[in-house]
Amino acid sequence: MAPLTLVIGNKNYSSWSLRAWLLMKHVGVAFDEIVIALDTAGSHDEIDRCSPSGRLPVLLHGELRVWDSLAICEYVAELTGKGWPQAREARAVARSVSAEMHSGFTNLRTLWPMNARARNRRTAVMPGLEADIERIDEIWNDCRRRFGAGGGGPWLFGQYTVADAMYAPVVLRFKTYGARISEAARWYMASVLEDGALQEWLQAAIQEPWTIAVDEVG
Repeated sequence: MAPLTLVIGNKNYSSWSLRAWLLMKHVGVAFDEIVIALDTAGSHDEIDRCSPSGRLPVLLHGELRVWDSLAICEYVAELTGKGWPQAREARAVARSVSAEMHSGFTNLRTLWPMNARARNRRTAVMPGLEADIERIDEIWNDCRRRFGAGGGGPWLFGQYTVADAMYAPVVLRFKTYGARISEAARWYMASVLEDGALQEWLQAAIQEPWTIAVDEVG
């Protein structure tokens, strides 16, 4: 198989990059990594050279380019046979909650940008943001109750899936800005924050020299 290369943005700020990167780490596929600093004078040209959409992340596999986080996760799941629950019902729900994260929660993503190394940031919690937080809490509780509790692991569906990768940046947002969530959701957050792959990402984010002012909220 041709080598895989994942091109990502700053680890401190690039939530979509984190999703693809985490899934690839958890399924155990070997890949090279290229980091392009966002919001610099040369960022646009660097990204355009490798990504048809002009956005990151993008997965390079031989001549193939896969330029969307969820599409990358789907592709890696096909390559490895890992990443989705085995049971059909659980797999359908995992795909549904992953797609909901991919296309929704605009208030959360806008008002609480991912800032992996930041802590104790506070903002006003507007109604739209509160609704997003409540819906995510509901998703985590529902997945854990229906599929996770007996699944042999601490993740949404027991074992690690694309859904966990999709919601990992949300966990970091909740940690940064102090979201008020249920006890069951806090237990899930703790599992995500203790994950070795995420800790590896966070350590790299701490070492980055770049700051994006617009994402320094609170």
